[in-house]
Amino acid sequence: MKARVTVTLKAGILDPQGKAIEGALRALGVEGVTSVRQGKIFDIELEGLDRGKAEAVLREAADKLLANTVIENYRVDVLG
Repeated sequence: MKARVTVTLKAGILDPQGKAIEGALRALGVEGVTSVRQGKIFDIELEGLDRGKAEAVLREAADKLLANTVIENYRVDVLG
């Protein structure tokens, strides 16, 4: 089974890396960019679990390791 955990900064948390990317895109002449927020994506393969158990295991992993839940949100997508 494959899954994806997407981690992003919570609204209102400053994102200096996103601001740097935004500035670099403008310097490169990329037009129309008004804002950039960066995040992390984890593609994870699991075996031996049903969909519900896989989601629970990944939420636990995100809570304990993959995301800093004080400043980050995460989304778990079990892809099949």
